[in-house]
Amino acid sequence: MGGFAEPCRGTRPGTDFSSLAALIGQDETCVDVYRLVISEPRWGLTEIAGELHVEEAAVRGCLDKLAELSMLYPTKDATDVAPISPEVGLAAHIHRRETEIHSQQLELAAMRAATAELTAIYASQRGRHNNVGLEQLEGVNEVRARLSELARHATTEILAFMPGGAQSPEALEASRPLDEQTLAAGVRLRTIYLDSVRNDRATTEYARWLAELGGEIRTMPSLPLRMLIADRSVALLPVSPEDTRAGAVILRAPGVVTALLALFEMVWERATPLHGRSRPVADAPSEQEIELLRLLQKGHTDEVAARKLGLSLRTTRRMMSGISHRLGARSRFETGVLAERAGWL
Repeated sequence: MGGFAEPCRGTRPGTDFSSLAALIGQDETCVDVYRLVISEPRWGLTEIAGELHVEEAAVRGCLDKLAELSMLYPTKDATDVAPISPEVGLAAHIHRRETEIHSQQLELAAMRAATAELTAIYASQRGRHNNVGLEQLEGVNEVRARLSELARHATTEILAFMPGGAQSPEALEASRPLDEQTLAAGVRLRTIYLDSVRNDRATTEYARWLAELGGEIRTMPSLPLRMLIADRSVALLPVSPEDTRAGAVILRAPGVVTALLALFEMVWERATPLHGRSRPVADAPSEQEIELLRLLQKGHTDEVAARKLGLSLRTTRRMMSGISHRLGARSRFETGVLAERAGWL
């Protein structure tokens, strides 16, 4: 008799028995044994093993499996087995499998329902947090992503405090596409930098380019904090003014945003356009020098004052030395006294 490249008698060509093999533990040999038991009912272990080129022990193992699945039953003399109709023998196993699948479908449905419920709770909680006007952002990447999102969705105006001194050429170049898109959409863009950026070529060139597109830039000797306000309704502030990497908060509470808007407008009125600053009167202090005196008067160290002014420590101390020299002071204390007498503070 030929091998199983040709179908056995009693089977249909092209029939896929992979499901039956899965039922018997992915054992194709046992499927072949079962087909031979059906097609060659007179064959015993020796003939089946010879046809399949396997050991008789393997055939015996398959017969035991098939008997456990109620696909075979022992004959009257208990020395041989005979096949049971698959429709009868496999009915119980098919029913059990159907039950398992139905149970899994119910489990999946329960998981979907639980997911939907949790999603609804998450959305409602986030909405509650937004209603009270506070949303916290963690990490630099998340803050940058939300900054970009606020800028892209703004429709009327973006206001910004930018302390920290001059921006790197790479950072300014990366800002160009978004700033250009914002201004092209008719959004007013007002930004306040530190006076120290006036000595930075990259920043002044960027400011000139931005002004040509309609952006407005002014400077101040110092700024209270880093801040962005979009459409006069949402503000983004750092969690820690001393460490921008610590994250940020988004505020939407109308009362808080209104107060921040008032702060911005007050600083904007005092700030000087980056292009168009009038020269100070001879020997009169610049706004940056006055701010340095104010910071030192409040008890800040030279290091803190330098950071708030966006200057190096060396430049800050040189500026303070120049102020003392012009006032004829011989000490920091005397500089403060003489500055007050001169009406600088």
